[in-house]
Amino acid sequence: MASCSLSTTPKLTTISSYPSLQALLFPKKLPSFLSLPQTLTSPHLRSSRPAFRRRASSTRAQSDNGADSSRHYDFDLFTIGAGSGGVRASRFASNFGAKVAVCELPFSTISSDTTGGVGGTCVLRGCVPKKLLVYASKYTHEFDDSIGYGWKYETEPKHDWSTLMANKNAELQRLTGIYKNVLKNASVTLVQGRGKVVDPHTVDVDGKLYSARHILISVGGRPFIPDIPGSEYAIDSDAALDLPEKPGKIAIVGGGYIALEFAGIFNGLRSDVHVFIRQKQVLRGFDEEIRGFVSEQMSVRGIEFHTEESPQAILKSADGSFSLKTNKGTVGGFSHVMFATGRRPNTKNLGLAAVGVKMAKNGAIEVDEFSRTSVPSIWAVGDVTDRVNLTPVALMEGGALAKTLFLNEPTKPDYSAIPSAVFSQPPIGQVGLSEEQATEQYGDVDIYTSNFRPMKATLSGLPDRVFMKLIVCAKTNKILGLHMCGEDSPEIVQGFAVAVKAGLTKADLDATIGIHPTAAEEFVTMRTPTRKIRKNPPSQEKTSDVKAAAGV
Repeated sequence: MASCSLSTTPKLTTISSYPSLQALLFPKKLPSFLSLPQTLTSPHLRSSRPAFRRRASSTRAQSDNGADSSRHYDFDLFTIGAGSGGVRASRFASNFGAKVAVCELPFSTISSDTTGGVGGTCVLRGCVPKKLLVYASKYTHEFDDSIGYGWKYETEPKHDWSTLMANKNAELQRLTGIYKNVLKNASVTLVQGRGKVVDPHTVDVDGKLYSARHILISVGGRPFIPDIPGSEYAIDSDAALDLPEKPGKIAIVGGGYIALEFAGIFNGLRSDVHVFIRQKQVLRGFDEEIRGFVSEQMSVRGIEFHTEESPQAILKSADGSFSLKTNKGTVGGFSHVMFATGRRPNTKNLGLAAVGVKMAKNGAIEVDEFSRTSVPSIWAVGDVTDRVNLTPVALMEGGALAKTLFLNEPTKPDYSAIPSAVFSQPPIGQVGLSEEQATEQYGDVDIYTSNFRPMKATLSGLPDRVFMKLIVCAKTNKILGLHMCGEDSPEIVQGFAVAVKAGLTKADLDATIGIHPTAAEEFVTMRTPTRKIRKNPPSQEKTSDVKAAAGV
């Protein structure tokens, strides 16, 4: 085994974007982190834990991370950013006996250089408010569904946007309060203000200096709007969650999960929705059949997709409306133009480069397998590292870091078999590899699919359908990928993800009795492969059949 010194730059383990997380679900073995810090393997921390909490700093020798054993530190861990990963790491570290502080900007529904809030992106301007708006938008479909079941409405139901926004913001205030209490109950010191790293062991928060044996960066990411003429008229996902009024007609630029989720939201709330994507298909990196199915279903519900169109400018008319100019022409009459073209790590003005923290071109902090940066005393978790940008992953990384630093248990985050969802309408749930990835990695795979009309749609007469897919390794019978697009997909796939993580096989599914009548039972009743893909197909197979099986 080769050795590496602690001064060696850690290997970058970043992942480019959320859709590409599928490539990690059955990863190749990562390179070993060959030289853990002495303090992480020392039995001294565990044996001294009861007294450790009461000290301003640990007396452990930490020459390996640049800490002066004779120096008094204000905190054992100082965390910049109180989002999901930062709160988890800080709370766990404190529970393990460390003296911990975390700094965060004042609360606001829209993030900026001066505003943020305890709870971070997911709680305040991401997963949670987005899901609340998804719930609100689904009622129109439910109203349509109910007519076939005998329900009648004397008047057309009306939606009040201001009520939704007021109730949503009240819930966000409640949640940020809960997160503050979580930190307080864990004896974590909360410092309000903008943190900046001054040196490997010092953080400046609005002019006040705090010293720490370890510094954790968990500031997440921010929405990115391309610099085109008229970009000042565009809104991002932060603003879209807190608009003063509902859009009448909205252009959404982007084909990723954020774009599709907002398209479903505004379409459900009866806005006229147009989605502009640079490619031929939405959701780059997802399974090809899922990509086609979800765009089909969303189109049926009234969303108009403009494919292979790149935005060139936003134009404002005299009447206040906007037009979007693309490489194919100009579409006008929009009340809002939203860009959902990705997020970037929020590392500007943190002082990281000045102290030697290495970052990728997009601003992502480079870390090793234990989330350590190129500066031994500085660590990073969550979206700021651009590995797998999901809230539950940030939680996992934060918990692993706390164990590594303060529980004498060096712990690597485990990125295998991560389930994920897109809360589009209909929603998507998935765990494992796409068909394309499985074919490339394993060669011989069996594909099982089912495309059916759900029972609920039989009386309503709506054109709703459900698509389910299993990708099986032909040699081992192991489930390599499980995908679903249809009502309740995320809830259903979360349950199956446990089994996939544990090594689920097709034989296990075949031996499982279904719950009837449900859509989920389809996963345990698919008996005949839709197609078999073989890396070296038998000579008697026709060339056309082979091409069809490979999706050509």
